[in-house]
Amino acid sequence: MPHFPVSSDKMKALEARLLKLGVSEHDLEEHFVRAGGPGGQNVNKVSTCVVLIHRPSGLSVRCQEERSQGLNRYLARKRLADKMEETLLGAASRRRQEIEKIRRQKRKRSKRAKEKMLEAKHHRAEVKASRRDVAHEE
Repeated sequence: MPHFPVSSDKMKALEARLLKLGVSEHDLEEHFVRAGGPGGQNVNKVSTCVVLIHRPSGLSVRCQEERSQGLNRYLARKRLADKMEETLLGAASRRRQEIEKIRRQKRKRSKRAKEKMLEAKHHRAEVKASRRDVAHEE
């Protein structure tokens, strides 16, 4: 695997993840194109955008998040791993789990849970009120 400007821990984690998914460097086709958007003259002159294609599965990803080509190469491989996990694992994928977690957090509370929360708030308010200085209440 080529060297990217990230820590060795991140590199090893990505290598292990790609190996687990059965992706080797020989299966990947990499193209560099000019990116667009913010980044100034560097983005306009240098081909920092990475297009990565996994030949056996036909999956492709495009990454132009960073100004550095090396970092975009790393991020493209990471995105490819995410995409492959999503297609292979379906409901068990990491992305799907994150979406479900957010959905649970946003879900409306039950009536009993809401009552308990308000009860705790009222109790806390009473505790704070009892601490107030009597001279300042007038």
